[in-house]
Amino acid sequence: MSNQPHILVIDDEHQILRALRTILAARQFRVSTAATGEEGLALAAAGQPDAIILDLSLPDMDGVSVCQLLREWTATPIIVLSVRDGEQDKVQALDAGADDYLTKPFGIDELLARIRVALRHAAAQAQVDKKTVVTAGPLVIDLAQHFVRRAGEEVKLTATEFKLLAYLAANAGRVLTHQTILSHVWDPADADHVEYLRVFVRQLRKKLEDDPEQPRFLLNEPGIGYRFLVDE
Repeated sequence: MSNQPHILVIDDEHQILRALRTILAARQFRVSTAATGEEGLALAAAGQPDAIILDLSLPDMDGVSVCQLLREWTATPIIVLSVRDGEQDKVQALDAGADDYLTKPFGIDELLARIRVALRHAAAQAQVDKKTVVTAGPLVIDLAQHFVRRAGEEVKLTATEFKLLAYLAANAGRVLTHQTILSHVWDPADADHVEYLRVFVRQLRKKLEDDPEQPRFLLNEPGIGYRFLVDE
């Protein structure tokens, strides 16, 4: 079996498919391509790719529906690549289970960086039962023991602060929407109370970041949500 990461690209633009096949193959990725949602779902089931690049505008079904169907049985990272650049389009795709969202036209270097993040996230998730400690620079977050250290010193967090940090850290590298975070950390009934989230993220940044105004780990995705980053 090849050690090259396997990327599945689902897009109905043949130029995009050809370009990505060439670019990714040159970077030592194995590449499969599909021009419809149905074909993409079949290839995902048969080939079990390491990451999926998904367009939202497909000829037979909406990409959001493809994402939802994939999430019924696989945790494979999904990077949406779409001309739709509205906040609501991004939120809808991310709430459907996408890990990241990149708009067309896109930069190759940025796409490759997003793929690397997605693959690292998948590898971390595969070890989730074995590894309960997340490390990000000077931060050490023990998800099982419920403690956080910064540069060796324990950081005192409230129960809600830790629950929020643990959820973000457990999904390191993935963009999480405001609604998704609120539903998991608080309650589905609080999914519209974005002000709760902003207050607690601000508190966490004061306790964890060297410069809360220029955060290194707790990053904002404007209008969409947050992403927790570990070191490259």
